[in-house]
Amino acid sequence: MAARPLVARQPNERLQALIQEAGCSNAGLARRVNLCGAEHGLDFRYDKTSVARWLRGQQPRGRAPAIIAEALGRKLDRTVTLDEIGMANGKNLASGVGLQFAPTVAGAVEQVCELWRSDIGRRDFLTGSTVAATALVEPSRDWLITSQDEQVARTNGPRVGAADVAAVRSMTRALAELDHRHGSGHVRPVVVHYLNSVVSGLLAGSYRESVGRDLFSAVAQLTELAGYMAVDTGQPGLAQRYYIQALRLAHAAGDRAYGGYVLAASMSHLAAALGNPREITQLARAAQEGARGQVTPRAQAMFHAAEARGHALMSDARACRGASEQALSALERAEGEGESGDDPVWISHFDRAYLADELAHCHRDLNQSEGTVERAEEALAGHPEGRARRRAIGLFLLAEGQLEQGEVEHACHTGTKAAEILTELRSDRGAEYLDDFQQRLEPYAKVPVVREFAARLELDAVA
Repeated sequence: MAARPLVARQPNERLQALIQEAGCSNAGLARRVNLCGAEHGLDFRYDKTSVARWLRGQQPRGRAPAIIAEALGRKLDRTVTLDEIGMANGKNLASGVGLQFAPTVAGAVEQVCELWRSDIGRRDFLTGSTVAATALVEPSRDWLITSQDEQVARTNGPRVGAADVAAVRSMTRALAELDHRHGSGHVRPVVVHYLNSVVSGLLAGSYRESVGRDLFSAVAQLTELAGYMAVDTGQPGLAQRYYIQALRLAHAAGDRAYGGYVLAASMSHLAAALGNPREITQLARAAQEGARGQVTPRAQAMFHAAEARGHALMSDARACRGASEQALSALERAEGEGESGDDPVWISHFDRAYLADELAHCHRDLNQSEGTVERAEEALAGHPEGRARRRAIGLFLLAEGQLEQGEVEHACHTGTKAAEILTELRSDRGAEYLDDFQQRLEPYAKVPVVREFAARLELDAVA
């Protein structure tokens, strides 16, 4: 039998640095890992010698690397990934990929490309992942305090020019339009394949500084879109990873305004969907602070609207009203003569209809039916037919307000129109609003019009 070849191990400098940062001794880390493992039903018996072996490059098997990362994370009071502890190889890469706000541009590119590869491969850890609660707000802190990347230019690889960046932006606009019309279930696989096949190659190419900044900006926007589509296909844990990477890419681009947008428009809405109102306001305020002086009034309006959503979910009507008034005032400035021309493309969609939509959610969460109906009707009057998913959501908000006012028949009629739009979409978000409306109808189950509505839905499901 041939002898097994020896593999030289490299010292695990990443783990050594984290142990020093945490102020742990080897014995202290071993104790923490054993205790953390016990909470997960694992009988670890590590000691200082075990930690010394890890530092020499040995990697423990099974779930141990994830437990080591968790134990260090608790000591440091932040999320620690497997990559940070130098144990992100093979299957163990799973739990941490995409959750880190990488400290370097090279690390950011490596991490986002690994996320795309993993997504394409439908790795189980991604398709079944849940949101990491500690990573909801933590990346905003990293974004606020991390200094600007001094250089993003590269000299190796195929040449990347302004035309390549323009192509990415054109693809993003086209894919976003398809998503609005048909729902993410039809479009998201195309987005991820494009990111993994074409965009990853561009990031690995050579580009001068100005082109590199523009490239990171364009890729940040497409990555954020892929995250939103993950939400719309019922994968919030995957969306979180995309949002964190979009935030990091925006930072590499030097685009503080878009970084704020990712926090306020993307991550805060994810927190809202998960029922974490405190995190919503924290993210919105981080966006306001981190992008201060670098955003147009239209973007400011969206940031304030996001904060209002958080206050409404916490039943703080006064704070919600204050943030809502700031949002309305900012949008009025945006619509003033000469100001709207300065808006970047990524915020140009945020118009009166979108703001009314956000405020309708606030009124609904505060049980203010009159305001819900008024704002939902305003949103529906402004949303064009191409915003099919948004129109369906607006109709459900209107139906919920009508139901709250005791107008059961009108509510069912409005809900039917919303459900009809959903038959043309593949959207988990739309389905969630339908489920919520059905739950609100339960007290009226014996009313004939409600029974008819339920029967119609059953027929549509069979068809």
